[in-house]
Amino acid sequence: MSTIRAGTTTTTALQTTGDTTGNITLQPDSGLLTVSSTGALKLPVGTTAQRPSSATAGMTRFNTTTGTPEWYDATYSVWVPYSDTSQYNIEYLVISGGGAGGYQDVGGGGGAGGFLQSSATMTPTTAYTVTIGAGGPNTSVGTPRNSGSTSSFSSFATPVAGGGGGSGNGASPNTGLSGGSGGGSAWGAAPGSGTSGQGYAGGGPYPSGTPSAGGGGGAAAAGQAGNGTSDGRGGNGGAGTNSYSTWASATSTGASGYYAGGGGGGGDNSGGSGGAGGGGIGGYRNGNPSLASMAGTVNTGGGGGGSGGYSGGAGGSGGSGIVILRYLGGTRGSGGTITSSGGYTYHTFTSSGTYTA
Repeated sequence: MSTIRAGTTTTTALQTTGDTTGNITLQPDSGLLTVSSTGALKLPVGTTAQRPSSATAGMTRFNTTTGTPEWYDATYSVWVPYSDTSQYNIEYLVISGGGAGGYQDVGGGGGAGGFLQSSATMTPTTAYTVTIGAGGPNTSVGTPRNSGSTSSFSSFATPVAGGGGGSGNGASPNTGLSGGSGGGSAWGAAPGSGTSGQGYAGGGPYPSGTPSAGGGGGAAAAGQAGNGTSDGRGGNGGAGTNSYSTWASATSTGASGYYAGGGGGGGDNSGGSGGAGGGGIGGYRNGNPSLASMAGTVNTGGGGGGSGGYSGGAGGSGGSGIVILRYLGGTRGSGGTITSSGGYTYHTFTSSGTYTA
């Protein structure tokens, strides 16, 4: 027989079968259930799709989809595998904010934010800080060159922000700023350099002839020089990388699967195209001064387009950065926007937050 004790009253209400040593004790007053046996306690069994629709804290079941027991964490509204008591590996992709395009009469394109990808070991229940860097702000007054801000994933990765584009005629300095990728330069000055393993240098200005500025560097290529000897066209921004297009498609981020493209340089007759990966298009002034520079695409780290306007024209602001984390299998952590694709779980951060392993 099995024994149930309710308070001080003992009743024999459960009959065991084939186990003369089994003993189950229920003590409602203390909230304890004791199973004294060498057998087993059978959990509810079902697939991920069969999880309770209104789960509460502490629910426990065996998930046949993942092949592991799991419990419900009401704090983060997630089912957590019991295997999460051990450390696990995570991959990360971190991109800082892109630089703004240079301002005033024909400015250089902004450099893309630095790009880092690697892996790290996560300790369950540990909180890891995620910071999303802003793109460099566009301006027509004050500081003429604006780099982006850095993104970071805890202490694992802090790529360098994208360098701002050099200022056009009538403003200074005309050099592009160095960064994750360097900003393009204007009016005979030098472009900014990139950071090894994170991005490339910006492009130089026209060597002579019709004014045109260089494009900002990107994660996969340097910015192009302005084409002043031909038609006053600004240099194109350096291309970003599409090596992680699967991350982009799985998380609905990136520009056509690309990240971290440089901004196009401003031109007298035509602005340079932004680099694939969210780079802004440079403006141009002749014939239509109202064609303003375009900003870098948000959450790609793209550089802003350089100004092509007359005195006082602002370049495009840089695109903000992004942090994406992924690991094999079902959901283990919390934070960001969670999606699943190709056997991986993705956590996408488009604003600063916390990843709890």
